[in-house]
Amino acid sequence: MTTALATTPSCGDTSVLPRLSIQPLTAAAFARFGDVIESAGHAPIQINHGMTERYHALAQVDTGGAEGHALINLFHALPYQLPLRLEEMERHPLGSQAFVPLQETPFIVVVAAAGESVQPGDLQAFVTNGRQGVNYHRGVWHHSLIALQASARFIVVDRGGPGHNCDVVAIGDGSGVLLELPDAS
Repeated sequence: MTTALATTPSCGDTSVLPRLSIQPLTAAAFARFGDVIESAGHAPIQINHGMTERYHALAQVDTGGAEGHALINLFHALPYQLPLRLEEMERHPLGSQAFVPLQETPFIVVVAAAGESVQPGDLQAFVTNGRQGVNYHRGVWHHSLIALQASARFIVVDRGGPGHNCDVVAIGDGSGVLLELPDAS
Protein backbone atom coordinates (compact mmCIF):
# COMPACT_ATOMS: atom_id res chain seq x y z
CA MET A 1 0.00 0.00 0.00
CA THR A 2 1.43 3.35 -1.07
CA THR A 3 0.91 6.51 0.94
CA ALA A 4 0.80 9.78 -0.94
CA LEU A 5 0.08 13.31 0.17
CA ALA A 6 -2.28 15.48 -1.84
CA THR A 7 -1.18 19.07 -1.83
CA THR A 8 -2.85 22.42 -2.24
CA PRO A 9 -3.56 23.14 -5.92
CA SER A 10 -0.93 25.58 -7.18
CA CYS A 11 -3.23 27.73 -9.30
CA GLY A 12 -3.84 31.25 -8.08
CA ASP A 13 -2.76 33.30 -5.11
CA THR A 14 -4.01 31.64 -1.90
CA SER A 15 -3.16 34.70 0.22
CA VAL A 16 -6.46 36.33 -0.81
CA LEU A 17 -8.67 33.33 -0.07
CA PRO A 18 -10.95 33.27 2.99
CA ARG A 19 -9.46 31.14 5.77
CA LEU A 20 -11.30 28.23 7.40
CA SER A 21 -10.06 27.09 10.80
CA ILE A 22 -10.68 23.61 12.14
CA GLN A 23 -12.32 22.96 15.52
CA PRO A 24 -12.66 19.71 17.51
CA LEU A 25 -15.64 17.56 16.52
CA THR A 26 -18.34 17.43 19.21
CA ALA A 27 -21.93 16.19 19.02
CA ALA A 28 -23.27 19.62 20.03
CA ALA A 29 -21.24 21.59 17.45
CA PHE A 30 -22.09 19.13 14.65
CA ALA A 31 -25.80 18.55 15.47
CA ARG A 32 -27.26 20.71 12.68
CA PHE A 33 -25.22 18.82 10.07
CA GLY A 34 -25.66 15.25 11.29
CA ASP A 35 -24.64 12.80 13.98
CA VAL A 36 -21.25 12.12 15.59
CA ILE A 37 -20.77 8.35 15.72
CA GLU A 38 -18.80 7.44 18.84
CA SER A 39 -19.22 5.38 21.97
CA ALA A 40 -18.14 8.16 24.36
CA GLY A 41 -21.11 9.49 26.33
CA HIS A 42 -23.35 6.51 25.51
CA ALA A 43 -24.13 3.64 27.88
CA PRO A 44 -23.50 0.24 26.32
CA ILE A 45 -25.93 -2.67 26.35
CA GLN A 46 -24.31 -5.95 27.33
CA ILE A 47 -25.02 -8.70 24.76
CA ASN A 48 -23.62 -12.11 23.80
CA HIS A 49 -23.52 -13.30 27.41
CA GLY A 50 -21.65 -10.19 28.51
CA MET A 51 -18.85 -10.61 25.96
CA THR A 52 -19.89 -7.67 23.75
CA GLU A 53 -20.85 -4.08 24.49
CA ARG A 54 -23.39 -2.73 22.00
CA TYR A 55 -23.63 1.03 21.54
CA HIS A 56 -27.11 1.10 20.09
CA ALA A 57 -28.59 3.48 17.48
CA LEU A 58 -25.77 6.04 17.33
CA ALA A 59 -27.15 7.33 13.99
CA GLN A 60 -30.10 6.60 11.73
CA VAL A 61 -29.55 5.76 8.06
CA ASP A 62 -31.92 7.82 5.90
CA THR A 63 -32.55 6.02 2.59
CA GLY A 64 -35.16 8.47 1.33
CA GLY A 65 -38.30 6.36 1.36
CA ALA A 66 -39.45 2.98 0.10
CA GLU A 67 -37.32 2.90 -3.08
CA GLY A 68 -34.01 3.48 -1.31
CA HIS A 69 -31.85 0.88 0.40
CA ALA A 70 -28.75 1.05 2.57
CA LEU A 71 -25.33 0.38 1.03
CA ILE A 72 -22.22 -0.54 3.01
CA ASN A 73 -18.99 0.55 1.30
CA LEU A 74 -15.29 0.49 2.11
CA PHE A 75 -13.36 3.72 1.33
CA HIS A 76 -9.58 4.13 1.38
CA ALA A 77 -8.59 7.82 1.66
CA LEU A 78 -5.11 9.16 0.97
CA PRO A 79 -3.84 11.95 3.26
CA TYR A 80 -3.84 15.61 2.30
CA GLN A 81 -1.27 18.20 3.34
CA LEU A 82 -2.51 21.40 4.97
CA PRO A 83 -3.11 24.17 4.15
CA LEU A 84 -5.52 22.82 1.52
CA ARG A 85 -7.50 24.80 -1.04
CA LEU A 86 -11.14 23.66 -0.98
CA GLU A 87 -12.98 24.40 -4.21
CA GLU A 88 -16.17 22.33 -4.16
CA MET A 89 -18.68 20.63 -1.90
CA GLU A 90 -21.13 17.77 -2.39
CA ARG A 91 -24.49 16.76 -0.97
CA HIS A 92 -26.77 13.74 -1.14
CA PRO A 93 -30.37 14.95 -1.59
CA LEU A 94 -32.00 11.50 -1.28
CA GLY A 95 -30.36 10.08 1.86
CA SER A 96 -27.83 10.37 4.66
CA GLN A 97 -24.18 9.30 4.41
CA ALA A 98 -22.10 7.92 7.30
CA PHE A 99 -18.31 7.60 7.58
CA VAL A 100 -16.92 5.32 10.30
CA PRO A 101 -13.10 5.05 10.58
CA LEU A 102 -11.58 1.58 10.85
CA GLN A 103 -8.48 2.73 12.74
CA GLU A 104 -7.70 5.59 15.08
CA THR A 105 -6.69 8.14 12.47
CA PRO A 106 -8.04 11.70 12.83
CA PHE A 107 -9.70 13.15 9.75
CA ILE A 108 -11.22 16.52 8.89
CA VAL A 109 -14.92 17.12 8.28
CA VAL A 110 -15.93 20.25 6.33
CA VAL A 111 -19.67 20.98 6.19
CA ALA A 112 -22.27 23.61 5.34
CA ALA A 113 -25.99 23.64 6.06
CA ALA A 114 -28.43 22.39 3.44
CA GLY A 115 -29.34 24.95 0.79
CA GLU A 116 -28.95 25.61 -2.91
CA SER A 117 -25.39 26.99 -2.84
CA VAL A 118 -22.31 27.13 -0.62
CA GLN A 119 -20.54 30.40 0.23
CA PRO A 120 -17.16 30.55 2.02
CA GLY A 121 -18.79 31.95 5.17
CA ASP A 122 -21.19 28.96 5.32
CA LEU A 123 -18.41 26.45 5.97
CA GLN A 124 -17.44 24.87 9.27
CA ALA A 125 -14.50 22.50 9.73
CA PHE A 126 -14.03 19.89 12.45
CA VAL A 127 -11.25 17.46 13.28
CA THR A 128 -12.19 14.08 14.73
CA ASN A 129 -10.32 12.43 17.57
CA GLY A 130 -9.66 9.38 15.39
CA ARG A 131 -12.37 7.26 17.02
CA GLN A 132 -15.36 9.36 15.92
CA GLY A 133 -17.38 8.88 12.77
CA VAL A 134 -20.01 11.15 11.23
CA ASN A 135 -23.43 10.70 9.66
CA TYR A 136 -24.29 13.61 7.35
CA HIS A 137 -28.01 14.39 7.29
CA ARG A 138 -29.76 14.32 3.93
CA GLY A 139 -28.94 17.45 1.90
CA VAL A 140 -26.06 18.69 4.11
CA TRP A 141 -23.12 19.95 2.06
CA HIS A 142 -19.78 18.30 2.84
CA HIS A 143 -16.31 18.06 1.38
CA SER A 144 -14.92 14.73 0.29
CA LEU A 145 -12.85 12.79 2.86
CA ILE A 146 -9.84 14.67 4.20
CA ALA A 147 -7.43 12.21 5.83
CA LEU A 148 -4.53 13.86 7.68
CA GLN A 149 -1.27 12.16 8.63
CA ALA A 150 -1.76 8.76 6.97
CA SER A 151 -4.02 6.80 4.68
CA ALA A 152 -7.32 5.97 6.35
CA ARG A 153 -9.97 3.32 5.77
CA PHE A 154 -13.67 3.87 6.40
CA ILE A 155 -16.90 1.94 6.38
CA VAL A 156 -19.34 4.20 4.52
CA VAL A 157 -23.10 3.68 4.76
CA ASP A 158 -25.26 5.54 2.28
CA ARG A 159 -28.27 5.25 0.01
CA GLY A 160 -28.60 3.10 -3.07
CA GLY A 161 -31.59 3.03 -5.40
CA PRO A 162 -33.15 5.07 -8.19
CA GLY A 163 -32.69 8.81 -8.53
CA HIS A 164 -29.78 11.26 -8.64
CA ASN A 165 -28.16 11.33 -5.20
CA CYS A 166 -24.97 13.39 -5.53
CA ASP A 167 -24.80 17.11 -6.29
CA VAL A 168 -21.45 18.90 -6.55
CA VAL A 169 -21.11 22.72 -6.48
CA ALA A 170 -18.26 25.21 -6.46
CA ILE A 171 -17.70 27.10 -3.21
CA GLY A 172 -18.84 30.70 -3.78
CA ASP A 173 -17.40 32.12 -6.99
CA GLY A 174 -15.20 29.04 -7.46
CA SER A 175 -11.98 30.54 -6.11
CA GLY A 176 -12.29 28.40 -2.98
CA VAL A 177 -11.33 28.59 0.68
CA LEU A 178 -8.00 27.82 2.32
CA LEU A 179 -8.37 25.13 5.02
CA GLU A 180 -5.72 25.41 7.69
CA LEU A 181 -5.05 24.29 11.22
CA PRO A 182 -5.45 27.02 13.85
CA ASP A 183 -2.32 28.82 15.00
CA ALA A 184 -0.75 27.12 18.01
CA SER A 185 0.13 30.51 19.55
